[in-house]
Amino acid sequence: MGEILLQLNNISVVYSDVIQVLKGVSLSVEKNHIVSLLGSNGAGKTTTLKAISGLLKPENGEVTEGTILYNGVNIQNQAPEFITRQGIIQVLEGRQPFKYLTIEENLRVGTATRFGKPYKQDLELVYNYFPALVQRRKSLAGYCSGGELQMLVIGRALMAHPQLLLLDEPSLGLAPLVVQEIFRIIKKINEEQEATIILVEQNARMALQVAHYGYVMENGKIMMEATAKELSDNPDIKEFYLGMAASGIAKSYKDVKSYRRRKRWL
Repeated sequence: MGEILLQLNNISVVYSDVIQVLKGVSLSVEKNHIVSLLGSNGAGKTTTLKAISGLLKPENGEVTEGTILYNGVNIQNQAPEFITRQGIIQVLEGRQPFKYLTIEENLRVGTATRFGKPYKQDLELVYNYFPALVQRRKSLAGYCSGGELQMLVIGRALMAHPQLLLLDEPSLGLAPLVVQEIFRIIKKINEEQEATIILVEQNARMALQVAHYGYVMENGKIMMEATAKELSDNPDIKEFYLGMAASGIAKSYKDVKSYRRRKRWL
């Protein structure tokens, strides 16, 4: 195993002092790797990201047990601005731009933690990854398509020079061809910028195509972990997350959303 950038050790998260969402979650993220978190809605994936990025407190949440080690330093329950300055940048679900700013003004917001350092080279880098933004750079973000907005928020995160990039549902609501392009660029960013990425994604098939390693979450716990290839080949993952039965026949979500967890997952 290579150098570990992030280590979650048996963390529990509670909201409003009474609602426990994460129950002893442990995971490791190797430097320069893409790690995917898989699971159904409500499994605790987004809460895991927010525990890492410090965004629990605004929602009255808190890590009550365990530790979160980043580069060997415990960042559990630190302020989000402190965590951001350490190089951890989260791209929230839902593509949330400043809609009354232009594309380029939105991108420049990503440099806020860099205290006035030059950014033109970073803009060129973002436009190289997302050429669709070049012609739209003077357009208000509020008038952009969903695909353009997803490119924008990932590009804005890149402007902050992330060491660890947290992506929450980047394919949500996008057309298949746009999803393929977004994931192609995510993989390219990982390879060329040596960015470590944690990817939360409902589209398990696409996530496992770009990831090195994956964790399966259910009811606030890690139920399974393996390399991306091992997860892709696992019959349970094929059936319940990739929609494929052992026969190779595609199954609908209605067919697979209720299942009994197999004992070997535990």
